[in-house]
Amino acid sequence: MTDQPGTVADLIRTAAESAVEYRSGLADRPVARPIDPATLRAALGGPLPTGPIAPDRVLDDLIAAAEPGLVATPGPRFFGFVVGGALPAATAADMLAVGWDQLAFNALTSPAASVVEEVAGDWLKQLLGLPATASVGFGTGAQSANTVGLATGRHRVLQDAGWDVESDGLSGSPRVRVVASVERHATVDRSLRLLGLGASSVAPVAADPQGAIDIDALTRVLAAEPDAPTILCLQSGNVNTGACDGLRTAIGIARRTVPNCWVHVDGAFGLWAAACPATRHLVDGVELADSWCTDAHKWLNVPYDSGLVFCADRSAHAAAASYTAAYLSGAGAVHSPSDYVLESSRRARGFAVWAAVRELGATGVSDLVDRCCRLARRFAEGLADGGFRIVNDVVLNQVLADVGPDARTDAIIDAVQREGTCWLGGTTWRGRRLMRVSVSNWSTTEADVDRSVQAILRIAETV
Repeated sequence: MTDQPGTVADLIRTAAESAVEYRSGLADRPVARPIDPATLRAALGGPLPTGPIAPDRVLDDLIAAAEPGLVATPGPRFFGFVVGGALPAATAADMLAVGWDQLAFNALTSPAASVVEEVAGDWLKQLLGLPATASVGFGTGAQSANTVGLATGRHRVLQDAGWDVESDGLSGSPRVRVVASVERHATVDRSLRLLGLGASSVAPVAADPQGAIDIDALTRVLAAEPDAPTILCLQSGNVNTGACDGLRTAIGIARRTVPNCWVHVDGAFGLWAAACPATRHLVDGVELADSWCTDAHKWLNVPYDSGLVFCADRSAHAAAASYTAAYLSGAGAVHSPSDYVLESSRRARGFAVWAAVRELGATGVSDLVDRCCRLARRFAEGLADGGFRIVNDVVLNQVLADVGPDARTDAIIDAVQREGTCWLGGTTWRGRRLMRVSVSNWSTTEADVDRSVQAILRIAETV
């Protein structure tokens, strides 16, 4: 490898320098800047290139064209979604993973990628209070993780009913009942569609005023069909309020009422509450479930895309998700991380997760969760002092604020996003448009929260 312009070495250095410049300026740049998509299309588009272009020019053009349209999601004042900004070690590890260009299919295609997922997976199970024997799959996000967890549940409950869904499909099979809260995340419904179970398979359960599953209603729904093949989908971390279902109580009822019930926990961000003593009670009983979903690119603050699925029954997990092919003959003798996810030609996500856990350690992850929760409460207090009504109990990192009529709410949110001090979004909760704030970033400080609150209140006065 030489240092001539356009070589891989030179290009990687240029890319790294540009990334460093961008990340170094996150605290000071507007979180988002209004830009006409047509402007971006003009800069990035044009006719299909008729021939090769020098790699260094390609990179320079990309940096110049894309930069005006970048949103500072890794920065300390992005509160729009429950996502973190990649930690320093995780960022660097992910850049290494791209440079190493490993095929993380199995232990033959990349021994390092395979083993790092094993090690990081064991650490994650300890952090999240999950069984040490559970299997772990490193996927793209909560959508794929929920799909695999529910596919494993489908496998098990139909197997218990004497049906081989992997061989015979769903035509003619016993009907699978999915018991889930009316407050479940939309990815659960999409997973059910993708798995052929359909949205009509859901037996909905009412939720309490904060969005957690209503235990009395759950008891009634489960008891209505105690002999039906049943998957119970619970939630840790309501996407609007942060509320968590009462896992120990709900799972206990399910085990007594429907003996072969499969329990899946969608904990895309709320599962990380288990890593912090101050919030661990919110997921009490989590270890009693059968499968779990979470995102590392949320509260662990690693780069996208990084979803995780865990299953207590390793063999059921592999039966639902793995496959064999003639050209893979002999591969079954080695560990295959791809047996537990939907992807085969997959990037080595485990390096960034491993680096994040190494950088923080158990106490650092705990502090990160605790600090974000404290900052969310500070955000809520500041908005309340300014006259907004906080709708939810701020138990985790989510804040819902009622700022007035729906049209005014949307106008304020739009003005805040355009002003650039911070970025947050809106949601519809119980029929009302509300301002939604999510605090998930490792770099957010009290000063960032106070600055954002001041900007929101100042803008609200003008709308």
